[in-house]
Formats: sequence, structure tokens, C-alpha cells
Amino acid sequence: MNGLFDTTLRVSELFYSIQGESTRAGLPCVFVRLQGCNLRCRFCDAAYSREEEGGEAMSVAAVLDWIEQYPDQLVEITGGEPLLQAAVLPLMEELLRRGRTVLLETNGSLDISSVPPAVGIILDVKCPNSGMADRMERENLVRLDQRWRNGARGDEIKFVIGSEEDFFWARQVVLDECPDGPAVLFSPARPGMAPTRLAEMILAHRLPVRLQLQLHSILWPDRDRGV
Repeated sequence: MNGLFDTTLRVSELFYSIQGESTRAGLPCVFVRLQGCNLRCRFCDAAYSREEEGGEAMSVAAVLDWIEQYPDQLVEITGGEPLLQAAVLPLMEELLRRGRTVLLETNGSLDISSVPPAVGIILDVKCPNSGMADRMERENLVRLDQRWRNGARGDEIKFVIGSEEDFFWARQVVLDECPDGPAVLFSPARPGMAPTRLAEMILAHRLPVRLQLQLHSILWPDRDRGV
């Protein structure tokens, strides 16, 4: 393995669990949670991964070795914000070379252009109640559209809805800016929006979106990490 794979990643945690979100919810999945985030969302469910100085320094090779305990399984890279770390790119490329299905969950504030087309991007569009809506790189929605036109079929767009204000804001983004191809998911914030109320609003407005509940939070409500 060449020197590129000796590049260091700051890792918050590595774990194997059930995919709790996205259109792949319910599938066994290997998770690589990287340390450090450039946003401070009110509804963050992984606040322990925000600070850059936390976590553990690991080489790309060491992370790959850990993942190989679980051959042929889906891999999701999340954070924190993974795109803050340049070494995430060779990690994703090597996972693809090894035949893995790879997902990247990103907070939407950084340019996604460098992400390989075969990686499924889960793009989080921050709503007003997150406190971070003004930090979004809105051009990423155009980039997702271009990826779809070029044949990428694994991308998704996620909105965490914390209030009715968030719902109507997200509805307008869906109607005006979201590309037609990628799946769009609305997830209720905890605390904030009751799941039943969000479901009723989706139905009332006939939005072409999926209701997403955090499956891992239902399965393991007493666990904050490793799920």
C-alpha cells in the first residue's frame, strides 16, 4: 500500500450497526464517524464529534483494516463533517476499488464536487431552526442535479424539520431548488416536530418526499454512540 494510505484521519468512532436513516434504512452498515465539524446545529445528535481536537488519529490504512472485519457490507462515512478532512477522498476511492457500496453524509456547507460519482451522497440541507441555514452551500443542489444527469443514482437530500416554519421553508426548497432525481427525506427533529404532525403535513401538502424516522433511535433509545 503506497504512502497515500498513510495519510491521517481524525476518527470519532468506528462501529457496525443497522443503518438508521436514508433509503438504505434497515441494512447492516459499517460506520466511520470522523471528528470535527464546522457547524453548530441546535439538533445535533453527535455533538461529541464536533470539536477538531477530539477523537483518535488513524491512518487511512488502519481504518480500511478495521472495515475489513465486515466484508461485503455497506459503508457510511459521517461526522462531524467528513469533507473537512482531505484524507476522506482516498478512503472513499479505495473502498470503491474494493467493491464496497459507500455513502457519505455531509452537512451541506462544503463543495461536494470532489466526491466520486459512485459514492452516494446524503446531503443535509439545514433548515432555519437548526441555526445554520445561512451556512448552506446552495450550489450543491445544482451539483447533485448534474451528478444525476451524469448517471449517479445513489444521492439523497435530507431535511431535519424542527417546526412548522422549517416545514414550509423546506417545502419551498424542494419545489424550487431540489433536483428531480435524488430521493428527498424529511426527518422530525428531536425535540421539535412530532413525527405524526410531520406526516400529516407531508400528506396535506402532497409533497414528493419520504418521511424518515431514526430507526437506530427506536431500536436503542438509551444509546448515544455506536448506533
